[in-house]
Amino acid sequence: MQIAKRHFHFPVGETKITGFLKKNAVLCVAVAAALITSFIVPPDKEYLSYFDFKTLTCLFCVLAVVCALKNIRFFTVLAEKIVALFKNTRASVLALVYITFIGSMLIANDMALLTFLPLGYFVLTSTDKQKYMAFTFIMQNIAANLGGMLTPFGNPQNLYLYTKFNIPTGEFVLTMLPPFLISIAIITLSCLIFVKKEPLKINNEQHPLPKARTVIYALLFTLSIVIVFRVIPYTVGLIVIPITLSFMDRKALKDVDYALLFTFVAFFIFSGNMARIPLVQRVFEKLLHKSTLLVSVLSCQVISNVPSAILLSQFTNNYTELLLGVNIGGVGTLISSLASLITFREYTSHNPGKTKSYILLFSAFNFGFLFLLTGIQLLILL
Repeated sequence: MQIAKRHFHFPVGETKITGFLKKNAVLCVAVAAALITSFIVPPDKEYLSYFDFKTLTCLFCVLAVVCALKNIRFFTVLAEKIVALFKNTRASVLALVYITFIGSMLIANDMALLTFLPLGYFVLTSTDKQKYMAFTFIMQNIAANLGGMLTPFGNPQNLYLYTKFNIPTGEFVLTMLPPFLISIAIITLSCLIFVKKEPLKINNEQHPLPKARTVIYALLFTLSIVIVFRVIPYTVGLIVIPITLSFMDRKALKDVDYALLFTFVAFFIFSGNMARIPLVQRVFEKLLHKSTLLVSVLSCQVISNVPSAILLSQFTNNYTELLLGVNIGGVGTLISSLASLITFREYTSHNPGKTKSYILLFSAFNFGFLFLLTGIQLLILL
């Protein structure tokens, strides 16, 4: 019993701080960037114009409802039923990747990974196929980043650009359809090549869903999507969804990824301030004039796709290439997407001694996808 008291010593607190910094590295960088630029551009009334309140509200609503659905194991049950249809390793890995791919289109890439990566771990460990875990996680990660490109709410940067430039839904889908279809083809080919067709038995446990909650949460999710598509005012969702969940599932409200929301807030301040610095304006306008697609792709590799979308949108009206660039740029380096950090954290928590090999394999596949998709898209734009 005396040993337990050691948990309250300072070193543990220091570990918690370190853990928070590692878990929320992008948030910390965003806050630091916002603070630094605030010294260059002191806070004033224009700061209020930085924030896209509709984007923040839509993101909050979608995340909250997804958390509620996750708490009743809705996505796990759906995934398990799909995976149970397949009887070999290759088909099961493809199913896991496709589920993540489709999931990212509906519930956003980060939530798709938080939902389906644990399922991938369960399937591979329970069938003694851990040798495919790194590959499966990487393909799920790529599928989440690229699958979400087709819908306005699939990736956070999509929701922002869709709202900021008031992009027609049909135009949005047609713009993202070519890289979306190419991504499906490359992901499928990769799984067929690198995963053998080995016999596999999956333990499919029954998890009955609470009917009433499932129906209500499905209606709330539909409400969130309707708001994203501008059918009804976003303020309706901000009232209805929190009130409903406060009665039915307060944990869902607590589990919302507020770090992601605050990351958006910090980058809104950072990008707003950067747009008011004359030297920065001239540099970015000159670069984006040469190739918005390439600049946005390269920017994602350094500061991630969400902040790239927010920052670069201040200097160009070429939303077509910007949209393509910040979606394709989601693959590449480990920091090119917030979702990639989620996958890295999930994999290393189960395999702490394989960090280096994972990063090498991750980089090989991600840069392969990056070069192929960027090159093909440049040819299409010519």
